[in-house]
Formats: sequence, C-alpha cells, structure tokens
Amino acid sequence: MISNAKLYGLVLSGGKSTRMGNDKGLIAYHDLPQREHLYQLLNQFCDRTFLSVRSDQEGDIPKKFETIVDKNEYLGPYNGLLSAYETYPDVAWLVLACDLPLMDAAAVQELIAARNTNKIASAFANSDDPLPEPLCAIWEPEALEQSAKYLKAGHGSCPRKFLINADTHLVFPTNKDVLLNANSKEDYTQALQKLGL
Repeated sequence: MISNAKLYGLVLSGGKSTRMGNDKGLIAYHDLPQREHLYQLLNQFCDRTFLSVRSDQEGDIPKKFETIVDKNEYLGPYNGLLSAYETYPDVAWLVLACDLPLMDAAAVQELIAARNTNKIASAFANSDDPLPEPLCAIWEPEALEQSAKYLKAGHGSCPRKFLINADTHLVFPTNKDVLLNANSKEDYTQALQKLGL
C-alpha cells in the first residue's frame, strides 16, 4: 500500500468534555478557543481543514471555519473520524483532538515530515510508553476504510486498539509535552503551568 492521497486536517471537537466540566474546544490557551487555534495550526500545512462537531455545536461556529458534522453512526472518537472519511473518502486525515493545548507548528511539521505512506497510519507516540496516539495521527484512506469494517465486525470502538493491531508507523515527537491531554481540571492547571500562564 502506497498512499499519495491529499492531506486534510481534522480537529476533533465534538466530545462532551464530561471530565473537564466545560467544552474543551472553547478553552483559550492561546488567545483563541482551542478548536480554532488547532484549526489555524493545521490549516498552515493541510490542503483543507475541518472542525469535527456535533449538530448542536454547528450554529456556534464562525462561518470562516469549515465543519463536518458527526453522523452518529459510530461510538467515541471514531464518530468524528469516520464522519470525515465518509465525507471525503479519498484523502488522508491529519487528526488532532481539541484537548492538546501544547501542540505546536513544529510538532505538526515533524509528524507530516515523518509520514510513511507505505503504512496504514503515522501516529505520534510517547517514547516512554510507545503506543500510538490515534487522535494525534495521520490516517491514510485505507486505515479508515478498514476501521469501518473493524467496527462493523464488532471488534470494539477504540481507535488506539485498531492502530496497535495495524501496520502503524510510530513517530516520537522531539517535545513530548505536545502529547499532554488536558481532560480534567488538574490537566488544565498542568497545561497552564507548562505554557507559563
């Protein structure tokens, strides 16, 4: 498998943010709502970029941002991923979760430069615990096609488990902090400290 697919960006911002207590996509770490910050970041490097959102969020998104509304055919993060795939099935998707406050342009460039189009996906991983980060990864079209089959076959709904068992290229970012997930108030405080805010 060699992919020469265009690269589209996708910011996953349709989650319920239950642990954080308020919408993670709206937290402003960089003087913008996080989902808009990541959109602008990806838009520097991708052919097109989209916000992945729930239908009830769509009316709150400024018109300058392209969106893909979750189709609610799949569980968890796969909802946004596969809604994007079904909308544009022939492109690769550089996916970022909206809860990555330390993600920066250098890391995005690093992931793109390390993209291995002979593999099903290229995913960031922490060298201390080398498991693929499915929501900080480039998914080739075949990966999402196989994911849809994987889900329909009842193998579970975890994109990380799918990538662990697939031919995934692991990329270890120079700055491990870019993988900090801010899912709770404690994580939020840690992110602010690392950002010097």
